[in-house]
Amino acid sequence: MVDLPVLADAIALPGTQGVELSGWTLLLLVLAGLAAGWVDAVVGGGGLIQLPALLLVPGISPVQALATNKLGSIMGTSTSAITYYRRVHPDLRTAAPMALAALAAAVGGAALASRIPANALKPIIIVVLIAVALYTALRPKLGATTDLRWSGNHHYGVAAVLGLVLGAYDGLLGPGTGSFLVISLVSVLGYAFLPASALAKIVNFATNAGALIFFVPYGAVLWGLGLVIGLANLVGGYIGARMAVARGGSFVRVTFLVVVTALILRLAWDVWSNGL
Repeated sequence: MVDLPVLADAIALPGTQGVELSGWTLLLLVLAGLAAGWVDAVVGGGGLIQLPALLLVPGISPVQALATNKLGSIMGTSTSAITYYRRVHPDLRTAAPMALAALAAAVGGAALASRIPANALKPIIIVVLIAVALYTALRPKLGATTDLRWSGNHHYGVAAVLGLVLGAYDGLLGPGTGSFLVISLVSVLGYAFLPASALAKIVNFATNAGALIFFVPYGAVLWGLGLVIGLANLVGGYIGARMAVARGGSFVRVTFLVVVTALILRLAWDVWSNGL
């Protein structure tokens, strides 16, 4: 049995630039990483859980929390992407141009993050998310089957444009990128929810990589903490991807609506608490 005073003691992880954690805080971060990995694997939106948990760490700056969150997330998205690929076999011809465009745009978005105040964008994102939630809830057959709207170069071109827009958003702001990817693949390109989630994981891996390309040279990543959270995220991502494949598109759709509602409430709270 774990001695309670031991969990209260300070823990210094390697590569955390002097940030000390109590055992309780580290346990909270591991649980948050596990839950975030599961949510990300099913519909995206794990940052809703993981990023606020990181911001609770004493002495961590917002940019360090954002960068460390990306390190943890990329470990989870890589695992869920591989799991989906083995079981769903998403179309890599769609994923490749979308992921490459998203990676490039995420680098630019991360560079802009220090210049454009995120709070100025949040009210717009809330309105978009409400529209997405209503659109999904009022169309019960949406995403039930795959019915692609375009083929050939037109299809891949639209996928690349979606990757550019959502990659830039992930680098700049971040919350809900996975959910936006899923609903874009469903509503714009015509995928069912399950293959959309599989494709979204590949693209989300690229957006996380793009953000890290900026954050790592910047020196913002707390490696020790990021790897601990990443291992938990990895486990959660594997479990979430297997559950999504086993339970099918209806499970993904319901989880999507729950996560989008939570994201709306979270962003609305941020706007209200900042007096906007």
